[in-house]
Amino acid sequence: MAPFVFPDVLVLAGGGTVGHAWMTGVLAGVEDAAGVDFRRVEFFVGTSAGSIVAARLVSGRSPRRAAAPGDDAAERDGEVPAGRMERITRRAARLGWTATAPLAPLALGLGAPAGALARAALLSRAPDAGRTHESLRRRVASWEPRFDGRLRVCCVDKASGKRFVFGAPGAPKAQVADAVAASCAIPWVFAPVWIGGREYVDGGVWSVTNLDVAPAGRESEVLCLDPTGALARAGGRTGMLRRAFGVAAALEIQLLRQQGARVRHVIPDGGSAAAMSTRFMDDDAAPATLAAGYVQGLAIGREC
Repeated sequence: MAPFVFPDVLVLAGGGTVGHAWMTGVLAGVEDAAGVDFRRVEFFVGTSAGSIVAARLVSGRSPRRAAAPGDDAAERDGEVPAGRMERITRRAARLGWTATAPLAPLALGLGAPAGALARAALLSRAPDAGRTHESLRRRVASWEPRFDGRLRVCCVDKASGKRFVFGAPGAPKAQVADAVAASCAIPWVFAPVWIGGREYVDGGVWSVTNLDVAPAGRESEVLCLDPTGALARAGGRTGMLRRAFGVAAALEIQLLRQQGARVRHVIPDGGSAAAMSTRFMDDDAAPATLAAGYVQGLAIGREC
């Protein structure tokens, strides 16, 4: 493995409740082993669960070292029983992400309009009503994060299918809490979030990592934490989904490297993947995943 190098850009991907826990644990472990502070990263790119972690860091809060009451519920609606959340999230993956996320290579390779049209057609079938992320929005708002030029939050406009990166130059104005809630609004599970008169949904509908929007140039160091790598050992539909995600991430990494950036793409190791399984909205797995991520982070941080 390559020695750990403190990044200029931290890209935090989607991955549900357990993905949130894994990324938090990895960051905490690296900090403790390498003596670094991820709050000092120059730029953050967050998608879905990753947008929660990024907002926490940009607000000046360090990654958690252990589960605290309420913290492991950062991405779920507390009124949904864990088993039911798991069932409806699997349905969303089958009807939504399975059809849309693999289009990321097409969108990048053939031009954004092709991908946007395909997404818009699929998203038009998703209901406007559903559970909201109001509790998540309030939680993020309590951290008082700001779009200060460092934070990027990836969402998709439901009507057009286009990706919007809140916080990037020229992006529509938004509060961080609203953008994070929108980035976590999984179609078929959560209601879209209205920002500036338009409906936005999960940024993972475009790409799980959205690495290609990282503000990186020649000699930039980019670190991407990608929880979906835990699907690598899965078979069937889940394995196919992982392969599609992997193709998209590889293409995005190639684009950054062509710009002269150095990219490190970190996925769950064996211990973390075992703790996560493939049930990304399994609340009960979050504490063990946080601990496994921390151990993996310690190993990464000790490489320096």
